[in-house]
Amino acid sequence: MNVRLDKKDLARYPFLKEAQGFVLSMDIPLDSLIRADTAAGQRIIHTGTDRLIRALSFGKGGGETDLDTPDDEILGYAMARLIVSCLGDRSMMDRLARYEAGRAVWFLETEEDDIRRYIAESLGLDPDADDMEVVRYIELASGLRDDRWRLINRDVRKGRVSVRTEELDALIHERIRGVIRGQLPLQVPGGICLKLREHIDRVSAVFQQQMLEEFGDIDESAFPPCMQALIAAITAGTNIPHTGRFALTAFLHTIGMETTRIVEVYTRAPDFDVSKTLYQVEHISGRGGTEYTPPGCATLRTYGLCVNRNADCETVQHPLTYYKRRKKREQGKKDN
Repeated sequence: MNVRLDKKDLARYPFLKEAQGFVLSMDIPLDSLIRADTAAGQRIIHTGTDRLIRALSFGKGGGETDLDTPDDEILGYAMARLIVSCLGDRSMMDRLARYEAGRAVWFLETEEDDIRRYIAESLGLDPDADDMEVVRYIELASGLRDDRWRLINRDVRKGRVSVRTEELDALIHERIRGVIRGQLPLQVPGGICLKLREHIDRVSAVFQQQMLEEFGDIDESAFPPCMQALIAAITAGTNIPHTGRFALTAFLHTIGMETTRIVEVYTRAPDFDVSKTLYQVEHISGRGGTEYTPPGCATLRTYGLCVNRNADCETVQHPLTYYKRRKKREQGKKDN
């Protein structure tokens, strides 16, 4: 489909190949702007930094975009990707991808049909189809937590999954998120990261503060039943399966428990080996380059790890959500 995109379109959808081509075709390359420490370069750096901070702050996007300066918006997106790549934090990359996807879908809601169609087709989706191949559906719906997206709850015929028109935006969101996340991290020269150090530190400080506000001091009484059961099993001297170790370790790391404390949790396991356990904990915590997050409730049920469900479990779809809600509730009781 032939659609002529202007710079404002590229500012709305900077993940498109046309926007990336614009960045590559600049008279002065982006890395040169950074190294030269020019006013224009500093403006773009600040735009990218602010964009990434909005993403980490769970911003929904759209309203912050200045379409009167589309060049800066396009370059700001490119800068945000550079900064988050220098940071190398998986959860930050995830949040940037989710923010950018939400921002794009926000624009798409009021877009003309030809642009909507072009975006969908650029992402490999058919905007007119009322179904899609099972493999593609699973790829897109795996990140959606509502039970209605589970394959068992869908109409599947001859290897294709029925998809209603009103569900397409959610799948487009997941496709955009996957495309953006799949491109990160970028290979950024060390000199560029060094030049961006001040802004990298600013983003990192904001993220750490948000994590503290989100989880705060560790409160084991607020752990979901599944995590309490895993800890109880280990304390009782039971070997838990690998899936259980992964889920528990990722959960404890994400809520802020230090590596040494996580290792201590496993000291009563019958097969405890300090060096092996330390290696596994560090690997899951991101020492090897990939920082893992705990699986959601649906996955835990599949693993047989969803046990001792209570009333609070019925209202959440992830153990981290359970923990944050219970912790906030317990804190409220203490304050009253």
